[in-house]
Amino acid sequence: MAISPLTYADAGVDIEAADRVTENIGKLARRTFDSNVVAGVGSFGATYSLAGQRLSDPVLVSSADGVGTKLKVAFMAGRHDTVGQCLVNHCVNDIAVQGATPLYFLDYFATGRLQPGVASAVVRGLSNACIQNGISLIGGETAEMPGMYRDGEYDLAGFIVGAAERNDLLLGDGVRAGSDLIGLPSTGLHTNGYSLARKVFFEIGGCTVDTRPSGLACTVGEELLKVHRSYLKALRTLKDTGLLLGAAHITGGGIPGNVPRVLPKGLQAKIWTNRWRAPPVFQVLSEIGSVESDEMYRTFNMGIGLVACVPRGAASTAIRALTDVGEQAVGIGVVESGTKGVVLDP
Repeated sequence: MAISPLTYADAGVDIEAADRVTENIGKLARRTFDSNVVAGVGSFGATYSLAGQRLSDPVLVSSADGVGTKLKVAFMAGRHDTVGQCLVNHCVNDIAVQGATPLYFLDYFATGRLQPGVASAVVRGLSNACIQNGISLIGGETAEMPGMYRDGEYDLAGFIVGAAERNDLLLGDGVRAGSDLIGLPSTGLHTNGYSLARKVFFEIGGCTVDTRPSGLACTVGEELLKVHRSYLKALRTLKDTGLLLGAAHITGGGIPGNVPRVLPKGLQAKIWTNRWRAPPVFQVLSEIGSVESDEMYRTFNMGIGLVACVPRGAASTAIRALTDVGEQAVGIGVVESGTKGVVLDP
């Protein structure tokens, strides 16, 4: 029996669709290019010049991350314009808290069946966030892998590179007992705690993405797809004051899991949780899921997306500087001697 010649399309890979996506991605990426991009999308490897940075002792700072199960909410809602922004901003924050200026970004988009409209929406979000943060989207990978993902689903990850003067790196070395801690607000869950949030809302609460539970001013889908904000402007402002000793991006593990990462050995942080009001979504999650306070704080950011450390008595000066550039900030704690990492003081 004669067998008809097989094609890649017979195996589930649509090369023509991939070509259309690649062409559109190239256009979106080129919007973000600056004069330092030597070769971007379309090359085997993207290249970027450091000549324009004018650093005497440059250190490259990099990070890789993903969006996690927040993607599941995007699939349910059929909305794909925010997750790319979340990814870029998350990665920007991860290196900015170490004093780096973000330079360029690469993404990884993988799916079972490529849908050009969905892929373009995701990359448009990546591109927009790169422009907002002043960085270049210079490359990445778009992979169609039949059988690896459920129909309509995809995975999204990214890689960022920034640079800093060695002497300007923020590694927490200057943090001392008595140093003040400042908190900057989050826009919601950002990109962490979504496995618990989805269980609470969709399994225990019986919600859909279109449900508007009591206590929320929007639907569950709208709340959970809010963009993970960038703190780059706030960190630059604090750095310009000369007061910034260290900063923690509050991601997985919440305040207890992230603030200790910038504390020298023998120091702990006392956090006054009554100094800010958490967005309503956290109260709703706690009530529907009967989630206890300790679990909430070690899973979610609880309304604080960034914690910055400044010298003793300098909190009011730092907060004024942030207010002048449109940021909302509040003193939320102090560094003290101890080995508990974080002490939550209600």
